[in-house]
Amino acid sequence: MKEQNLIIDKVDAFTLRDIFDCGQCFRWNMEQNGSYTGIVKNGVLNVNCDDNKIYFNGILDCDIQDFVYKYFDLERNYNDIKKTFAKIDEYMKESVKYGEGIRILNQDLWETIISYIISANNNIPRIKGIIERLSAKYGTKVIFNNKEYYLFPTPYQLKDVTVSEYRALGLGFRDIRLYETTQMILNKEFNLDDVYKMDTPTAKENLEKLSGVGSKVADCILLFSDLKRFDSFPIDVWVRRVMNDLYVKSEDEKKVSNKVINEIAYNKFGDLAGLAQQYLYHWRRTFENQSNKKI
Repeated sequence: MKEQNLIIDKVDAFTLRDIFDCGQCFRWNMEQNGSYTGIVKNGVLNVNCDDNKIYFNGILDCDIQDFVYKYFDLERNYNDIKKTFAKIDEYMKESVKYGEGIRILNQDLWETIISYIISANNNIPRIKGIIERLSAKYGTKVIFNNKEYYLFPTPYQLKDVTVSEYRALGLGFRDIRLYETTQMILNKEFNLDDVYKMDTPTAKENLEKLSGVGSKVADCILLFSDLKRFDSFPIDVWVRRVMNDLYVKSEDEKKVSNKVINEIAYNKFGDLAGLAQQYLYHWRRTFENQSNKKI
């Protein structure tokens, strides 16, 4: 690994808070100067920006420019996508304003699988804490800016970890899920490389064979990993709430089926349903947290 720097011109849809605090990732944290430092598959990276430039500095085992352009999805024109969404209806136009700086990351598939198994019935601070403890105990140490960081452990680094050892990290009922999924991959019962070659429905069906991966977790993996399937539409409590309030309008949102929500999503947003979901999710959560009232 070597320390590297990269400076690029500011691009559309690149606001640090929108990218890193919209719920898609768990290993990025804000520094005192407003920049964000993240632990990624290939090392540790710090990102900052001003009105004109974006600054990347990190220690990586690959070329920083190649990594940055892929990880941050920089070759995709998010501005055109936002214009498309704004024409759908006033709700989407408003949601894009709240998350105009969102950019969906291409995160490592293995790490995304385990992270979202950990996320089941969990909140973001606890998810982040569990992942940090797991990485500190079993991952590879990296020194960056005189501080210790720990990469997410590989399947091989977790090969001898027991269910009770996972439980000691605070995983709760997820301990057996993490153990079983890791063993499935180590025993070649599940091939991560094969998923990239599948269409989205087939990839989802196969991901759901992993222990702890249900429909919602599979959709998150498809959308937020480097599988990058924008036609996946994860439905959590926030998405169910906003889709019901805006489009379904049932008196009891809990009774609205995922099938109904998915049908509306794909009819309205098509192959970009997953990205639309992220704007709606970020809008709803941000709005309620700021105003403590519904949209």
